[in-house]
Amino acid sequence: MLRIIEIREKINSLKMILTLELIKGETAVYMITSTGNAQVKNIIQLNQKAKARREQGLFVAEGRKMFYEAPASWVEKVYVTEALSEDAQLMEQVKKYPYEIVADQVFRQMCDTQTPQGVLTVLKKPSYQLEDIVKGEHPFVVVLEDLQDPGNAGTILRTGEGAGIDGVILTKTCVDITNPKVIRSTMGSIYRMPFIYVEDVLSLKNTFREKGIRSFAAHLNGKNSYDCEDYTGGTAFLIGNEGKGLTETAAEAADCLIRIPMCGQVESLNAAMAAGILMYETARQRR
Repeated sequence: MLRIIEIREKINSLKMILTLELIKGETAVYMITSTGNAQVKNIIQLNQKAKARREQGLFVAEGRKMFYEAPASWVEKVYVTEALSEDAQLMEQVKKYPYEIVADQVFRQMCDTQTPQGVLTVLKKPSYQLEDIVKGEHPFVVVLEDLQDPGNAGTILRTGEGAGIDGVILTKTCVDITNPKVIRSTMGSIYRMPFIYVEDVLSLKNTFREKGIRSFAAHLNGKNSYDCEDYTGGTAFLIGNEGKGLTETAAEAADCLIRIPMCGQVESLNAAMAAGILMYETARQRR
């Protein structure tokens, strides 16, 4: 009896694997129904391992907004839940790319979020050069040194786009910018904000000098308040680690140390908040 039940379960499982989603008479699409599927395993690796993302040159973005805003040339493949495969408007866009329909319970295992939105996009990691970021007449950039929190990194990219910066430069010790939590925090700005990794802050000094970029370090020892400086020329803000701030080497490499005045007993602000204040002061001066 048990043997018969096992055979029936295997048959039902096979039927699920071979389920055909016939949409408007087009080519049938097989549905992924097992977490043992190689594609599912790879998505999980891309979500969890920076090494996998680096080696494959890919990263993952969840949700409709991230799918709709993704540059077409970046899209490698799209995964949609069985439930959302009935959404004609969504599928009209999805079918422009290679895609897979995934059983709802399997899709949940593929995602980094607790409540997946039913769409997951695998994207090619873009490649930028320093020149792409500092090529303007008056470059406006943010340099992050050893920033570790994904939420801070993503928020700085998003805020930077809003403030009109030309790009973000990260030292190699910073959080991986293609980390799923960073990607979510950018709310799509990852698609439009150039970014590069460099060895350290000191390695930028010659380029900044050649491009006429003055660097300002947000620092507790800053002599001048941030709103007393002129940011209408080439400007770079140096933002340090959440707990330690900028290294001594980075602070010494800066052209000017600035501070954000504090009331009460607060010594410093969250890195993303501090960066936002500085970026929007620059945007105000340049209007």
